[in-house]
Amino acid sequence: MQIGSYEIHAIEAGRFALDGGAMFGVVPRPLWERSNPPDERNRIAMAARALLVVGNGKKILVDVGNGAKFSTKLAEIYKIGNGPGALDHELSRFGLSSSDITDVVLTHLHFDHAGGSTIATEKGLRPAFPRARYYVQRDHWKAAQHPTERDRASFFLDDFVPLEREGVLEFLDGEGELFPGISLRLFHGHTRALQCPVIRGDGKTLLFCADLIPMASHVQLPWIMGYDLRPLETLEEKRVVLQSAADEEWILFLEHDPVVEGLTVRHGAKGIERAAEVRLE
Repeated sequence: MQIGSYEIHAIEAGRFALDGGAMFGVVPRPLWERSNPPDERNRIAMAARALLVVGNGKKILVDVGNGAKFSTKLAEIYKIGNGPGALDHELSRFGLSSSDITDVVLTHLHFDHAGGSTIATEKGLRPAFPRARYYVQRDHWKAAQHPTERDRASFFLDDFVPLEREGVLEFLDGEGELFPGISLRLFHGHTRALQCPVIRGDGKTLLFCADLIPMASHVQLPWIMGYDLRPLETLEEKRVVLQSAADEEWILFLEHDPVVEGLTVRHGAKGIERAAEVRLE
């Protein structure tokens, strides 16, 4: 897909699974299992879908999936389905390798978004994209250093602390344009200072939803993850975003839906509803 001066591609960084009840919060299982059937351990299928953005001399990744540093126990718990070369394999489809990536925008530092930021080598943990700058909101970085008991299990220090040690981190302070045609919006319901890129050009707008709207099912306003620290804030953030997306025909890029890469929404009789699926071809 072309948006302005950028080529936009969906990148499959791997598959995993999380508890369905946790993914849908107060929504009862008889409702969510219709669209997201669970396995025998109540886990639902999840994608770790990144975004590749190429243009203006940049080769940008937005989020990088789970990575390949899991212990055998955790890999089994989360049903990790990607191998150590998953991202490189995907990049090779576009004639690229990890050394070609110039910039990595991390929406936040939970393991399913930032795990692929570092790799284990004989010399220890190193940035997975050796020539890239990594972008993180300063407020979120501080929160990740001192997580609460509720979200501590979502942060793995090996995913991001080596980035600071290697001097490849760029700390950002708030919303605004990051690159020409690419700006950032901040949300605070899921976690502190979640940054979602917005790409605009030629009359098109794409929002990388990250965990604000992780799956197609979450377009429904009350369908909010149990993982969110401030679910009522998420509710209002979704309301504002979905209103704009329906009014202006945005493409909503979905990071975790196992089937749907993106979609548009519209105003319906009962509020905002799904309109059409979008593939970034």
